[in-house]
Amino acid sequence: MADSGGKKAGVTFDQVLAAGAKLRGVEQGMCYGTPALRVKGKFLLRLKEDAETVAIRIPMEDRDFLLKADPKVFYITEHYRDYPAILFRLAAITRNQLADLLELGWRFVAPKRLVAQEGAARP
Repeated sequence: MADSGGKKAGVTFDQVLAAGAKLRGVEQGMCYGTPALRVKGKFLLRLKEDAETVAIRIPMEDRDFLLKADPKVFYITEHYRDYPAILFRLAAITRNQLADLLELGWRFVAPKRLVAQEGAARP
């Protein structure tokens, strides 16, 4: 399976954790009995019970765009309808999509001061 850029689709949750660990202030933990990531204690993402899907917090306007742009990767259930989060399929997301999504989610939940520090640290 490949995306339009020719990149291979599919990541493991270990790869999600490794990519998330590169973001400032990210901590591993548990949420509803599954592995999760938080930013300074605030929920960022978690592996769903099916071990094939991840829920991640993102702004609603970005969620709506992603749902229309790539429904093979992104979806929501009724449970998440009114919550700023999206679900993604580990087997369908590309590494590039994952990197962009993690940064989007991180910027959404991270404290403003942490986001400002990250911006100042970039060249």
